[in-house]
Amino acid sequence: KRTSQCIVVPTRCTMFTGFKKIVKPDGQKPTEFENNVAQELFNLEMSASDIKADLRDLHITAAKEVDVGDPSIGKKAIILMVPYKILKNFHKKFAQNNTPTQVRLVRELEKKFSGKHVVIVAQRTILGKSYARSTKTKGPRPRSRTLTAVQDAILEDLVFPTEIVGKRTRCKLDGTKELKVLLDAKDIVNTDTKLDTFSDVYKILTNKQVSFEFPVDE
Repeated sequence: KRTSQCIVVPTRCTMFTGFKKIVKPDGQKPTEFENNVAQELFNLEMSASDIKADLRDLHITAAKEVDVGDPSIGKKAIILMVPYKILKNFHKKFAQNNTPTQVRLVRELEKKFSGKHVVIVAQRTILGKSYARSTKTKGPRPRSRTLTAVQDAILEDLVFPTEIVGKRTRCKLDGTKELKVLLDAKDIVNTDTKLDTFSDVYKILTNKQVSFEFPVDE
C-alpha cells in the first residue's frame, strides 16, 4: 500500500523582538511603522555595546512619519515620542559627562531609515488653567505643565544637543506673529541641514510658526 508523503518547505520569517521598545498608552495597539521603529531600537541595543546600557530602559510611546520641506520633493522626517524621564536622563548625562547616547541613537536611526531626519521629543502633559489638584497633591498648577512651558520644552527637545541662545518674536503686516529661535553657531555643521525640519515638526506638534537660525556676526 502506497502512502502519500507531505513535504513541508520551511518559510523564512522575521520574528518581532522589539515589543518592549514600544509602550502605547491605554492599551492602544502600535502601528506597523511604530513596530518597525521599535525593532530597530532593539537591534541597536543588541549591536551597539558602547550605549547598550543607556538604551536598555529606552522605549517609545509613539512614532510617526511626517512630510517636511517642499511638498514637491516629498521629503519626510520621523518623530519619536519617549517618556519624559527617559529623555531627561539622556540630556542630564550629556550635560554632566558628555555622554552622546541620544546623538548616536539619532545618527544610527537616520541610517536605518534612508537618511530621513529623526527628532526625539518627550511625552508631556499640558494642564489647563482650570486644573484642580487632588487631595493628595495640593498647590497650584506646576509651571512646567503650562502650554507655554511645554511648547518651550519642545523647542529644546527638537534641537538637542544644540543650545538655544536667543529668541525673537516677529510681528508680520497681517497681524500674525512668528517666533525666531537663534541656535548656538558652534553646531552649525551638524544642524544647518535640519533647520527646516525643526520648523515643520514644531508646526505639526504645536500649530505655531517658528524659524530656526544661527546668529550672524555684524
